[in-house]
Amino acid sequence: MKISIDIDLTPEEFRRTMGLPDVTELQKEVVEQFRKQMAAGAEGYDPMSLMQPYLNSGLNSMEAMQKSFFNVMMQQTGKTGDKDK
Repeated sequence: MKISIDIDLTPEEFRRTMGLPDVTELQKEVVEQFRKQMAAGAEGYDPMSLMQPYLNSGLNSMEAMQKSFFNVMMQQTGKTGDKDK
């Protein structure tokens, strides 16, 4: 048996229905602070300095995932390895 229910909600209605907090004021404050920082440092503005904390964590996690895949591949080659050839 298959039952389908379609519910048409706006994002605001969905947020309230799920009991999620309203973060629109917080989002506005963050965007305003971001704009102030950009305006204050407009002459020496370096967009990479704003993104650096996000890039570092993203690259570190990517590197960790690559190391993990490499270790698994090395273990697999060690088990079935080229010794049979």
